[in-house]
Amino acid sequence: MKKLFGQIDLTWTKLIIFAVIAGIYTGVMAALPITADTSFADISISFEWWVLFGILIIVNSKSPLDSALKCFVFFLISQPLVYLVQVPFNPYGWGIFQYYPGWFIWTLFTFPMGFVGYFMKKEKWWSLLILVPMLFFVGYHYVGFLSEARSFFPNHLLSAIFCAATLIIYPLCIFSNKKLKTAGLIISVLILAAATVFVFSSDKSAYNTTVLSSGGSAGAEFDDTYSVSLEDESFGEVYIVYEENIGDYMVNAKFVKTGETKLILESPDGERRVFALTVGRSTYKITEITDSGH
Repeated sequence: MKKLFGQIDLTWTKLIIFAVIAGIYTGVMAALPITADTSFADISISFEWWVLFGILIIVNSKSPLDSALKCFVFFLISQPLVYLVQVPFNPYGWGIFQYYPGWFIWTLFTFPMGFVGYFMKKEKWWSLLILVPMLFFVGYHYVGFLSEARSFFPNHLLSAIFCAATLIIYPLCIFSNKKLKTAGLIISVLILAAATVFVFSSDKSAYNTTVLSSGGSAGAEFDDTYSVSLEDESFGEVYIVYEENIGDYMVNAKFVKTGETKLILESPDGERRVFALTVGRSTYKITEITDSGH
């Protein structure tokens, strides 16, 4: 592990290969439907892995300028590749690059961050001050992932574990000075403890949405005399409400789990309409699959 943090001969050829692999892998994880709402897709939308990549580049660089240039080039290559890989599979096609400008701004910031970050290698008290903002940044991600894992278990659990592990690894592997290691480790442990207490003392997250409207695109008409239920009640709850501003009845849902189940709409005389329901973290797909009225 220590070899990764300062004992790699990071040539420009290796850096470019590293950037290409990271960009392609991230694009594939973002494009695969099976990885949606999982830890494997998190690398395409959050920063925890990219913080690790940046730190590895910094600690294996030969000078502040070398560190700055390599960080900048790494992100300049990898980030456009993430979107390029998705072009053939994304409904937006080339339009997916509309999301790149935000990452390009971060890419510009990698130059000064890489330059300043190099001074962590000097093993001075201010070396720890350079690392601390990164620890808090990873801790922020840990809060988000742990909250999601708690609410939609096991989604994003691996990402939460990754953030916790790297928070411990960074001070232990970046520094050789025992005092810096100890101080950094104490800060990381306090961040983890505070974040964990915060998550478990907060309410669980839920996905609240409307899945059916009477007379809507699904072709189902109903009122408050109907009943609605989920085949698998562990997904949450569904209920019929009257929306005054729309002047019609809706089936609203509070989902606490992602995956596939069935929604059953039943009339007062026992006629049932059954819908296949796929629930994502913030999306759903509903399709009628049978008319099982008798």
